[in-house]
Amino acid sequence: MFQFQLEEKIWFWTLLIIPLLLLLFGMLQFWKYRAQKRFANKALLKRLSPNQSVFKSVLKVIVLSLAFGCLTLALVNPKVGTKLETVKREGVDIVFAVDVSKSMLAEDIAPNRLEKSKQLVTQIINSLTSDRVGIIAYAGTAFPQLPITTDYGSAKMFLQNMNTDMLSSQGTAINQAINLSKTYFDDDQKTNRVLIIISDGEDHTDEATNAAEAAEKEGISIYTIGVGQAKGGRIPLKQNGKIIGYKKDNKGETVITRLDEENLKRIAAEANGVYLNGNDTSEVIDNIKDILNQMDKTEFEAKQFADFESQFQWFLGLGLFFLFLDIFFLERKTAWLKRLNLFNEDF
Repeated sequence: MFQFQLEEKIWFWTLLIIPLLLLLFGMLQFWKYRAQKRFANKALLKRLSPNQSVFKSVLKVIVLSLAFGCLTLALVNPKVGTKLETVKREGVDIVFAVDVSKSMLAEDIAPNRLEKSKQLVTQIINSLTSDRVGIIAYAGTAFPQLPITTDYGSAKMFLQNMNTDMLSSQGTAINQAINLSKTYFDDDQKTNRVLIIISDGEDHTDEATNAAEAAEKEGISIYTIGVGQAKGGRIPLKQNGKIIGYKKDNKGETVITRLDEENLKRIAAEANGVYLNGNDTSEVIDNIKDILNQMDKTEFEAKQFADFESQFQWFLGLGLFFLFLDIFFLERKTAWLKRLNLFNEDF
């Protein structure tokens, strides 16, 4: 069993050289074909240029593409972890429930409510040391994104991929997120259980407070973070990243979505938690850290990969091999190549 890590993913952009190379090769071959066709017919060209080999040109492009591909992977520096260790850690189990309903696209808080929510959760995770985290996405229904884990890197990756299109059922069913969070916690491990809900609070039912009350009886503390402004904002409709209009209701009037702090306060109060306004990120992080530091930490086992080793040398070697092959065998007529006559050329 092993795990991969890619250290410098930005170098994957250099792979764009390969399709560019193939495009230039295709254009060159088309130009040569047109030029040769105007110059002479096929039979005459074969007599005038007996050494010409299309296969050799194609092989050269393939070898260069493989060289660029391998050198790119060398720059990315893939690492492999082959040693799985079991370590003892102490912490709290924290589940983040992130609202991905359409109202979270409102830009009354920069850059918008959903992106602000992601920033908040990311910063909270960055402030943790040994706690376990899980992620839930919810709108009109709730969906498990990531089970309880100590892999903060995976948590942040799943978090960044969340968007308002991932759930077809629209609405803000906070109660479903609370109920789903109960399945995240292990009854055998008596850890402190924390649910952090990040939302604009626009839930038009009383079911969320009832669900919070039931969660409190199961030992779950709920903390709510509000994102948005009480004055509200419009919900933009975008196409190709550009705003083409704003969401309207059945009467054709522009929908204004507002932060409902009172609802979020009621939910937190029902489950021994507190409400935090998400406008000031540093203040939220400090408050969450203080809350978690006051909680008893429970010891649990966590498996993690260790001894990650760089594998760039294999790809670097392959890349240099393909470049060597191109320079010394496809560019020059070596003595052994003459004897093999791989390309049916008359030397």
